[in-house]
Amino acid sequence: MLQGHNQPGGGFIGGVLTTTAFVLVYVVFGMEFLQSELLEMGSGGEATDRTIGLYRLLFTGGLAVAFLSGLVPMLFGLPFLTQAVLFLEGVPLYHELEVASALAFDVGVYLTVVGGLLTVLGEAGSE
Repeated sequence: MLQGHNQPGGGFIGGVLTTTAFVLVYVVFGMEFLQSELLEMGSGGEATDRTIGLYRLLFTGGLAVAFLSGLVPMLFGLPFLTQAVLFLEGVPLYHELEVASALAFDVGVYLTVVGGLLTVLGEAGSE
C-alpha cells in the first residue's frame, strides 16, 4: 500500500490478497468461525446477512473514498486525480517516506476490492 503509487503493490493487489486470506479462513474453518470469531457478528442466517451487509458497506465506502480523493484536487483548480507528494524524514526503518495523495485513492481501491469480492463470495457461500 505505501509504495503502490510508484511500484507494484497498490490497493488492488492488497485487496485481492486480503480477500484471499478471508477465503482461506472460510475454507479451512468454515463460515461460522469467520463470522463469530474473526468478525464477531454471531452465527446463523441473520449473522450472514449482517456480514454481507458489512462487505457491501466496505465496497460503498471504498468507492466513495476513491472518488472523493480524485475530487479534492479540483477544489484547488487542478485536474481530477492530480496528486501531491509529501516527504517525511526520520521514519523508523524507511528513514525517508514518500507519502503521495494517491495513497487515499489506493485505500479506496483496497476497500472497494475487499468489499466487492467478499460480497460476491458471501452471497455465493450463503446459498
